Amino acid sequence: RARRKYRYDLAMLQDPAEAMPPSNKRALKLFVEAGKELGIEVDPVGREDFARLAEYDGLFIRETTALDHHTYRFAHRAEREDMVVIDDPTSILRCTNKVYLAELLKANKVPTPKTVVVNAMKSLEELEGELPYPMVLKIPDGAFSRGVHKVGDRAELKKMTRDLLEESDLILAQEFMPTDYDWRVGVLDGEPLFVCQYLMAKKHWQIVKHNADGPATHGGFKSFAVEQAPAEVVEVAVKAARLIGNGLYGVDLKQNERGVFVIEINDNPNLDTGVEDAALKDELWKRLVRWFLKRLEA
Repeated sequence: RARRKYRYDLAMLQDPAEAMPPSNKRALKLFVEAGKELGIEVDPVGREDFARLAEYDGLFIRETTALDHHTYRFAHRAEREDMVVIDDPTSILRCTNKVYLAELLKANKVPTPKTVVVNAMKSLEELEGELPYPMVLKIPDGAFSRGVHKVGDRAELKKMTRDLLEESDLILAQEFMPTDYDWRVGVLDGEPLFVCQYLMAKKHWQIVKHNADGPATHGGFKSFAVEQAPAEVVEVAVKAARLIGNGLYGVDLKQNERGVFVIEINDNPNLDTGVEDAALKDELWKRLVRWFLKRLEA
């Protein structure tokens, strides 16, 4: 390597070919620039760089994470090498398992939509007795609205339950909460970082509509300074994120006349230029760099 000009070297795992990456190219560039300003050289790496990961002091994963995937292997290897990591493997484990999340939130009295864990032994009559139609069915490890389905009657429930149980031993059934948008609160080191509203895709009940014959379509967004967002939304999101760890998380919430409810916690939240950084601008990227810097110095 060339003579070091920076105090620390940080690997940023990315995949330029990913269809729905968690950060756009401009966002990655801004993070690199913030790193240089604060004394950290950020080096984009890909899955082919696994063997030289230990050359770096830290790892920032900017690919969509999954357990049976190189992103988890990178996180696990980095932790074994005593590197500073976002997303750490424990956070990936916890956030990618929606069954675990449902139990964790319930045990800690964090409000969520009514949720039922379904396996092959649970009868449809029993499930219908616990949740009204329409209800939402989820596989435990879906991302970007994939593996999430709404069913409106017994026939749809029977078919979708059968299909999903072929993919997974357990699925989640959840009460349907119609809203015009979802709240997303970014939490870093147990403190709120950004707040957004993700609007539902046009003529759809989710923020992302996956089209069989073309690219996915997204709803719009609105960004807020943390202090401008409803206090209850921020408080519930922070409480939920702190149950996972002290890294970077995106907490999705619904708000209606009954209150605020956590839908899920994401270990690899979107950070895109003009969306999540709209309120803080460059300060958002500097806060992320300072998170790494604080731990590297320690």
